[in-house]
Amino acid sequence: MAAPTASLFRFRIELADIDRGVYESLDFRVAQHPSENLPYLLTRVLAFALNAGQNLSFSAGGLSDPDEPCMSTPGTRGGTALWIEIGNPSARKLHKASKASERVKVYTYKNADTLKRDLEAEGVHNLASIEMFHLSSEFLTGLSETLLKDNRWSLTSHDGGLTVTCATPAGDVTVNGELRRIQ
Repeated sequence: MAAPTASLFRFRIELADIDRGVYESLDFRVAQHPSENLPYLLTRVLAFALNAGQNLSFSAGGLSDPDEPCMSTPGTRGGTALWIEIGNPSARKLHKASKASERVKVYTYKNADTLKRDLEAEGVHNLASIEMFHLSSEFLTGLSETLLKDNRWSLTSHDGGLTVTCATPAGDVTVNGELRRIQ
């Protein structure tokens, strides 16, 4: 019996990040690891789009390299400028990230309060500077219902609100959600 293989998805996203003043056309592919669930995949895609900028890239090792960031931007003088994690990363990994990079962000679809409490209990280095965001399961479920191998989205981000219009064979579907900042 052959091992399950990754599924490849293409995302063409017209991004309007009003708060950052970023308006871009993104076109990228994401491989879904056989052990990766759809909320994780969609959170990765949204985090990538919401941090679109020069030199942002997914980790070369993907999910198979637990010590590398999910995605990152290299620093101007070496090192890492931006380290992004998805889900509920371990305290050990975020401790390392906060020492190794200028800026750390976490995007979770899991229980954000549990994540914050666990990180506080573990004494993660410079925890107050780690930016944490939560996406609701209802929002991600709505997006997963429109998911195709080749996705065309229009993504608008403004004041924590997210609007994604997805082109589907049956017509455009709009899914609204919130990117809630965890204090």
